[in-house]
Amino acid sequence: MADKVSINNNIRAPKLRVIGSQGENIGVITKEEALAAAKAVGLDLIEVSPQADPPVARIADYGKYTYEMSKKQKEVKARAHITETKNIQISVSIGEHDIMIKAKQASEWIKEGHRVKIELQLKGRTKYMEESFLRSRMERILAVIPAEYKVAEPLKKVPKSMMIVIEKAK
Repeated sequence: MADKVSINNNIRAPKLRVIGSQGENIGVITKEEALAAAKAVGLDLIEVSPQADPPVARIADYGKYTYEMSKKQKEVKARAHITETKNIQISVSIGEHDIMIKAKQASEWIKEGHRVKIELQLKGRTKYMEESFLRSRMERILAVIPAEYKVAEPLKKVPKSMMIVIEKAK
């Protein structure tokens, strides 16, 4: 954002709404008057809001302004939490111990705030098994996940698997 800011003579608007160095509202004045006011206090004229009518400019130190803006952007970036969709693949003939391991892993991911896609792989003859049997296989793993979760995308059958997406319950 700081790269796109116009300062001093790069400002194109003939009239500006100017904010003083102490935050006071100077009012709508011409660009030349604003530049003279900024020069009088030894600071820069920075165009803060070019989309406004008339554009808003502030009298401030450009270096300090860019530093504050980069600080704000870093703060916003630090607050943003990126969620990933993690995958767990199981087969129809999965053992109980393997289910417990995968359920524990899914629970950890959910606690971290990620979404978890659980896929029941259907290979060969398992593609043609009864859907109620396949649903019961999927419910086996959902029943043992210790973390609280909600279903983000309901159980659906796609050509080579059955899948469900779960996420942390709010």
